[in-house]
Amino acid sequence: MGFKCGIIGLPNVGKSTLFNALTKGNSTVANFPFCTIKPNIGIVSVPDIRINTLSKIICPKKIVNAYIEFVDIAGLVKGASQGEGLGNQFLSNIKDTQAIAHVVRCFKDDNISHVYNEIKPKNDVDIINSELILSDFHTCEKSILRLQKNLKHNTKEIEKKLIVLNKCINHLKNFLMLKTLKLSKIEKKIISDFRFLTLKPTMYIANINEDKESLIFLNELNEIAEKENSLVIPIFSNLELDLVNMNTKEQKDFMKAFNIEYLGLNKIIQCGYQILDLITFFTVGAKEIHAWPISNGSTSVQAAHKIHSDFSKGFIRAQIIKYLDFIQYKSEIKVKEVGKCKIEGKDYKMQDGDIVNFLFNI
Repeated sequence: MGFKCGIIGLPNVGKSTLFNALTKGNSTVANFPFCTIKPNIGIVSVPDIRINTLSKIICPKKIVNAYIEFVDIAGLVKGASQGEGLGNQFLSNIKDTQAIAHVVRCFKDDNISHVYNEIKPKNDVDIINSELILSDFHTCEKSILRLQKNLKHNTKEIEKKLIVLNKCINHLKNFLMLKTLKLSKIEKKIISDFRFLTLKPTMYIANINEDKESLIFLNELNEIAEKENSLVIPIFSNLELDLVNMNTKEQKDFMKAFNIEYLGLNKIIQCGYQILDLITFFTVGAKEIHAWPISNGSTSVQAAHKIHSDFSKGFIRAQIIKYLDFIQYKSEIKVKEVGKCKIEGKDYKMQDGDIVNFLFNI
C-alpha cells in the first residue's frame, strides 16, 4: 500500500502546477475551475542523504528511494459537501488519502482568475475547512443512526463507537475540526474506519510570489496554521516547476544566481513524510540499496511484510545494524566484529535508519 497525500484547495490556486513540479509530470494546468476532474496520482521519491552515503560505501547496481503518492484532487468550492462542483466525488477522493496538502493562494495576479474574485487566504481556508467539517458531520450523523439501529448486535463494540462518534458530532456542531478535539489513541482507532477528513494531518502550501503583499498573506496563513498546530510551507510553484524541468547544471546555476538555497518541493515531500508519521528502514546489498517507508511504531515483522508477505509468514529473526554504526565501520563484517549487530524478534519496534536483514523460512 502506498502512503497518499492529497493536494486540495480552491480552483486556480496552483494545485496542478504544484503537482507537476512534484512529479515532473504532465497534469493539465489551465486558468478555469474544475480543470482537473479525475485525480492525478504521482509517485514521488523522498530525498534522503543517508541512501546516498550508503551507496558511496556499497556501490550497488541499483538505488531505490522511499516514496509518497501525491494525489492532485480537483478544486473544492463552497457547497461541495452538498454536491456543488462535483463536490461529493472530490471529497470522496480526499477520504482515500492519509494526509492533506492544502494549497492556498497568497499572491495577486490579474491574469489568473480567482473563483470568488478576491484574494483573501483566510476566507479561502475557511471555505475549504467548512466543507470538510460539513462532510464529516454528515458522515458522523449517518453513522450514528446506522449504529443505533444495529445496537442489538455486537453491543459493546457499537457502544464504544457511539460514545466517540457523539463526542465528535458535538465538536463538529460548533464548526470545529476534529483535529482540535482531544481524542486518545484508542478513541482514534475506534473511529478510524470512518476516515474523517478533519482528522487527517494537514500542511498548508502557501503559493507565493515576490510581491510584499504576498508576505502579508503568508503571515495571515501562518496565524491560521498555528491555531491548528499545522505546518506552512511557502513555495513559488511556477518557479519550482521551471527549476525541475532544467538539467542539473542549469538548476544549480539558476539557484546560485538567485540565492535559492533549496527546492521548496523537497521540503513539501519531507513534511509530507513527517505528517504521515513515517520512518525509513534500509535493506543493503551489492545488488540494491532500498529505502522502505513504514509507519512509526511498526514492528520488525510488519517491516518484513512491507518487503514481501513471505518474509512475515516465515519470519525467524531480524538482524539490525544502526545506520551510524554502518557508516562508521563501513561494512557488515566489521560491525559484527565489534558487536554492534543486534538480533531481534517479531516484537522489535523498528527505528528510523535501521539497516535490516530478515531471516525467514517458508
